[in-house]
Amino acid sequence: MKELVSVIAKALVDRPDEVRVEARAGAPVSVLELRVNPQDLGKIIGRQGRTAKSIRTVLAAAGARQHKRFTLEIVED
Repeated sequence: MKELVSVIAKALVDRPDEVRVEARAGAPVSVLELRVNPQDLGKIIGRQGRTAKSIRTVLAAAGARQHKRFTLEIVED
C-alpha cells in the first residue's frame, strides 16, 4: 500500500523525489503517513480536500481487496 500511495503522490507533485510514505501497522487499521514538500501540500490536498479524499478512496478499495483497513494521514512538516 505504501507503494500505491507513493506512486499516486509522485504523479501529482512538482518535487517527486521529496515524497515520503511511512507505514504504522495497527491491529484494526494501518496508518500511512504521507510527507511532501510544503509547496506541494496544496496539490496533494486539492480543492476542498477532493484530491486527498480520492486518494483515501483508492486506498480503501485496495485495502478491501486484501481484507485490511488503511487510513491516510497527510503530515505537514
